[in-house]
Amino acid sequence: MTAFSMHFSKRNTFERLLRRLCLMLLICAGVPLHAQAAAELSQFDVERTSEELTLTAQLQFELSPPVEDALLKGIPVYFRVEAEVLKERWYWYDKSLASVTRQYKLAFQPLTRRWRLSVGTGSGSSAGQGLALSQTYDSLPVAIAAIKRIVKWRIAGPGELDPAGRYRFDFRFMLDVSQLPRPFQIGVLGQSDWDISVNRTVPVGPEAPK
Repeated sequence: MTAFSMHFSKRNTFERLLRRLCLMLLICAGVPLHAQAAAELSQFDVERTSEELTLTAQLQFELSPPVEDALLKGIPVYFRVEAEVLKERWYWYDKSLASVTRQYKLAFQPLTRRWRLSVGTGSGSSAGQGLALSQTYDSLPVAIAAIKRIVKWRIAGPGELDPAGRYRFDFRFMLDVSQLPRPFQIGVLGQSDWDISVNRTVPVGPEAPK
């Protein structure tokens, strides 16, 4: 009986160690342990006129509990939007004709119990480095609604595009974990709760005849 008990105990210990090892391997491999926080586009309109090319879009996504918990603990969360117009070239890399970015910084203010949203715009990778506009909101859903809605965002101006040319329009939206505090970045690496992103590519035809 004693020999059987020792054998049973050793087997249980081995199984527990095996389960822990499997869990560690899943974490290291970046296998999501929570439901993925995906994003979608319910509206996506690229409008081209003789004066400019603009984008109007409506994003759909929900913040996961870990993201909301980080916000409530005073950790700002950043979202980034990128839009680019490219000319496709069969003989070389596609040529970028216009590129703009927009960065949202969302932060909770414990003293006032309000949400502060700062928006920085720029070209290329310069979003957030220049002038940023800020606004406060009474609730998180209202602040997130402001991030989800893009209205008449100017992507290219006069002279940047050939009126008769055809182009490719690339769009990307994401929760930018690279802006989180360094120790926090390590903790969220590979966790799908922080993977909020969506991409869209559409053709852009020539200007409509007047």
